[in-house]
Amino acid sequence: MPGLPTTSECLARIDELEPTLHAFQSLRPREEALAEATAADPSLPLAGVPVAVKDNVDVAGLPTRHGSAATSDEPATQDDELVRRLRAAGCVVIGKSQLPELAIWPFTEPEAFPTPQNPLHPGMTTGGSTGGGAAAVAAGMAALALGSDGGGSIRVPSACCGLVGLKPGPGVVPLAGGVEEHWFGMSEYGPIARTAADAGLMLDVLAGTETYRQLETPDALHIAVAPAHPAPGVRPKSEIRSAIEAAAGALESAGHAVRRARVPYPPTLGMRFSNRWLAGIAEDARDLPAERLEERTRKMARRGEKLAKKVKPAAEDQFGGRMRAWFADYDVLITPTLSRPPVPVGTWQGKGWIRTMLGVGNWLYTVPWNVARLPAASVPFRGQALQLVGPEGSERTLLCLAAQLEGLDGTDASV
Repeated sequence: MPGLPTTSECLARIDELEPTLHAFQSLRPREEALAEATAADPSLPLAGVPVAVKDNVDVAGLPTRHGSAATSDEPATQDDELVRRLRAAGCVVIGKSQLPELAIWPFTEPEAFPTPQNPLHPGMTTGGSTGGGAAAVAAGMAALALGSDGGGSIRVPSACCGLVGLKPGPGVVPLAGGVEEHWFGMSEYGPIARTAADAGLMLDVLAGTETYRQLETPDALHIAVAPAHPAPGVRPKSEIRSAIEAAAGALESAGHAVRRARVPYPPTLGMRFSNRWLAGIAEDARDLPAERLEERTRKMARRGEKLAKKVKPAAEDQFGGRMRAWFADYDVLITPTLSRPPVPVGTWQGKGWIRTMLGVGNWLYTVPWNVARLPAASVPFRGQALQLVGPEGSERTLLCLAAQLEGLDGTDASV
């Protein structure tokens, strides 16, 4: 496809950069990938386009490690449905990308495997949990990445690596493994890409639709801008406040009705997210040998087991209903994605799970929208990351607005 790197170009970048970036958990044999790319039907929407698949999704012939020493190193025997859809569209799976153990954290530093390095910001985190996939796309080692997002795991690495990432709403993209829900309804799968148009095309392929490609400039929208963090007392850094104000001004000049707003985040929202998160971790860890899990993960799984019987699905959380009513007045909400830029690798190394949870909670603006089960995207703007959130069914609107912001940006964050 025009504008996207080819498989041979990505393999050359992998040869050059992967020994130091460590974006991949495993790579397809080079000859297999090149042969698939050569044989791809040019009429397919993603013919020959190389994609990195997060290593919590099965790819035939490669193990699915979930970032953990506690998982099997036996290769998967068949592709997941999401991988089948990508292949049917002409994609070449170039490898499995790294993640933190069991996709738990918004930074990617698994104890069992090397830590991915940020190609845009050396020494800083790639984000997580789709950190390896974001690093691969940002470095040109893959054209696209398939990620999952249970609390920001597509949007956070996209923010850290200068990319576009979209968490769709429920039912748009099937969940990997054929499950009905994950993390009590908070998890979704979606694309990470360099541009909104590329993300839209990949979303179409994953969703089995033709809805999200061919993005156009959106008609005048009612846009709410809300820099305030979900947690009281947390204030975004000045450069992030400047970027969101610049975006508001540019969109207003482009004809949108922009209004400063307050999101009704309840004071107990963090606890309601973390209870589902911990109970979900317990479910994911239940059949794994506990002695091979990271100490932090073991403690979280034990805590989650105690909570599991009391936790209700996110679809029953009142915050979702409140926000659906709130969006009667707005088409899109814009917030920061993060309260500060990417943090140094190792920021939370050796910290207990409670201290780490509180630290990352003050960093993220993403988790409310997993509880509310609403579509949300991260898009780069003026060197920072903005989060676009919309009501149910607004994925196309978010992508169109992201594409417009790309045109209004005027900066180049490429490697």
